[in-house]
Amino acid sequence: MPGVTYSRQVQFTAHGPVVIHVIVAPKPGGLYSLRPILSNGLILGRERVTSMEKDVSDSATVAGVNGDFFNWKDGHPTGILMQNGVLQSQPYRSRSSIGVAAATGKLTVGRVALYGYWKGLGQRRPLTGLNQPPRGDGTSLFTPVWGARTPALAGAAEAVLKPFPPATVDGDLTGTVTAQTSGGNTPIPRDGAVLVAHGSQAAKLISEAPPPAGITVHMVLRPDWTATGITDALGGGPVVVRNGRAVYTAGEDFLPSQVAPRDPRTGVGQRRDGKIVLVVVDGRQPGYSVGLTNFELAQALTRFGAVTGSALDSGGSSTMAFDGKLLNRPSDRSERAVAETLAVTYSGVYAPAPALPVISPNGDGIDERQALSYKVVRPSTVTASIVEPDGTMAYTESGARLPGVYKVTWPGSRTKRRAQTLGRWRWVVTATDDQKKASSVERGFWVNDTLGFLRVSPKAIRLRAKRRNAVVARFRVAHSARVIGTIWTRSGVLVRRLKPVKLRPGLRTLRWDGRYASRRLAYRGTYVFKVFAQNTYGPVQLAQAFVVLR
Repeated sequence: MPGVTYSRQVQFTAHGPVVIHVIVAPKPGGLYSLRPILSNGLILGRERVTSMEKDVSDSATVAGVNGDFFNWKDGHPTGILMQNGVLQSQPYRSRSSIGVAAATGKLTVGRVALYGYWKGLGQRRPLTGLNQPPRGDGTSLFTPVWGARTPALAGAAEAVLKPFPPATVDGDLTGTVTAQTSGGNTPIPRDGAVLVAHGSQAAKLISEAPPPAGITVHMVLRPDWTATGITDALGGGPVVVRNGRAVYTAGEDFLPSQVAPRDPRTGVGQRRDGKIVLVVVDGRQPGYSVGLTNFELAQALTRFGAVTGSALDSGGSSTMAFDGKLLNRPSDRSERAVAETLAVTYSGVYAPAPALPVISPNGDGIDERQALSYKVVRPSTVTASIVEPDGTMAYTESGARLPGVYKVTWPGSRTKRRAQTLGRWRWVVTATDDQKKASSVERGFWVNDTLGFLRVSPKAIRLRAKRRNAVVARFRVAHSARVIGTIWTRSGVLVRRLKPVKLRPGLRTLRWDGRYASRRLAYRGTYVFKVFAQNTYGPVQLAQAFVVLR
């Protein structure tokens, strides 16, 4: 998406190769934000990162990574979760949390703790938890984001509050007791909450919060993150970059087995200019990627320019995805369901890459029509244009658009056929939404008819060691070009690259002798003969499959 880059890097170390996936995004603000997305919209349960991105695709274009550590049994996050100023889960005070100030775009990494009280007919009583079962002599507040019902808890007393406002901090939250229950498993009103007391606090809740008493709940974070403008936060840790330097030992509540081994890792950081860096390291896959220690993750973030940074959940949870498409290779061999996604979201107009990088209007019926599209997530005024290499408008449409995906096929079925200018064309889309925020995106593709009418023969060849074997690619060259033939397996592995040749217009051929570069005869199977050409009109490639028998 505009302003956001993704790269996959490979480092060769003494311990083996390390594959690192990196997303760099603009400083949060305007069309961009950095925020957590909760799995299924609930504290309980888990969901894949790709699925969470698809859940919000109607409201934003999203690139993100997995979030906080979580309870494997029920999926609730270990630390803080705050969304748009509403506290959904309390912080883990012995670990670092990650906060984002919406107004300034600043990323804060540090330890934070929750304190609170509730008050009914008596004095103030301590509130020891939010969306977390109370331990010992404690009282917790459960809000609708927890799930449909409070957890079953023997000996617990409960007060149902309805109505009750969202759980913000640094302000009084008031509600009315509508019922008292015990033992847990109490329905949580969609516009309310439930106070759950255990131990010695249970009797106090029963006596001081009878229906229809009024209840006041007050919560604060220390240090006061809301005073610095932090509206979104999630747990994680440990802190790995502080003041531009990698942190070797953070002194947080993590076991050596969590930070010392070379494992898959996930991290987030912010550069001095405010840009966000998301990093996922593949691991536990010898020969492909061995992973990093937590300190090596810290060093990687500093190499990418981070001055502040934190680790996130690691191991099989480490995932990076864009708009619902998985980008990395998780160590579980498939994507793991997790508690949250930390996502860079973009609310401007988005256009995916054209379906074809090159269209070839040469009459052979292959790759002659381009499929283009764009997406808006707010009501917008949009202008979409296809621009020829010389700047001429080949196609344009404009007008008001509701949120959705809009598609264009070029040339269209009703478009008058004419010679198309060869070279690089541009798909340009600009939009201004109902909040007067302007955005634009540009994608390029090539129109090049240099190659056409590819035929590979024979369709199936039986290779013999003591015979001159030949697989012949015949094709038409319309304009002089530098041409390269390559042989690939069906799974995309390059097995032979033929010598580049300069060819003039006319019917031309390339031959492959059925051998790899090592001169060994090719194994049986399906292969693909690709013919690539490059000239002043850009690149163009044709491909056709054939079968090798032995």
